[in-house]
Amino acid sequence: MKVLVPVKRVIDYNVKVRVKADGSGVDLANVKMSMNPFDEIAVEQAIRLKEAGTVEEIIVVSIGVKQAQETLRTALAMGADRAILIVAAEDVHNDIEPLAVAKLLKAVVEAEAPGLVLCGKQAIDNDMNATGQMLAALLGWSQATFASELAIEGDKAVVTREVDGGLQTINVAMPTVVTVDLRLNEPRYASLPNIMKAKKKPLEEKTAADYGVDVTPRLTVVKTVEPAGRKAGIKVASVDELIAKLKDEAGVL
Repeated sequence: MKVLVPVKRVIDYNVKVRVKADGSGVDLANVKMSMNPFDEIAVEQAIRLKEAGTVEEIIVVSIGVKQAQETLRTALAMGADRAILIVAAEDVHNDIEPLAVAKLLKAVVEAEAPGLVLCGKQAIDNDMNATGQMLAALLGWSQATFASELAIEGDKAVVTREVDGGLQTINVAMPTVVTVDLRLNEPRYASLPNIMKAKKKPLEEKTAADYGVDVTPRLTVVKTVEPAGRKAGIKVASVDELIAKLKDEAGVL
């Protein structure tokens, strides 16, 4: 069985995001970029499935700018077998919207015929949480979101999901799309020998036009602002004073 893992190049989660002075977007100049953490978890899970003998080949795909090659090489160094880069933007500030990404991934799935697609539940830059669900809908496949445990049993995937009320375990028919959550695993670090080997692994470069998909944005960013700073807290002497402040000042009661 093949596994397809989409990965996205995002601002590193350790970096403090800065907004441009004119409010037109986020400043990406000289900013460290890395693989989306949820996608990294998806790559790790695919590798574990291969180590268990369930999976034969891991294909990673990234959609965006040419610089995403670095992200794909990271996934290859972790243990993926080959990579596909779909160049769909020239400017790093142009984010490809989830529907366009899902359409491109659908075309890749039809070409590669994987039995499983493992996605991060969301990207940490736009927090859309939509691509995996859209892909499943376009393919007509089953889906399992927010996975914290995953096992393949024959022609079914057993997935434990993190839901508002706790945990939910479901069986979904293969092929399927699974979006992964933080507690599924802890990604490995790529060793130096594997980093060197990754340079020789195949990385195919395509364009959105090759798949006949229009990636023209449907949304326009009007303005970007930083969130308001958190105000200092106060101490109260009693429960009665707390209730009074919540009622009279905060207006939440």
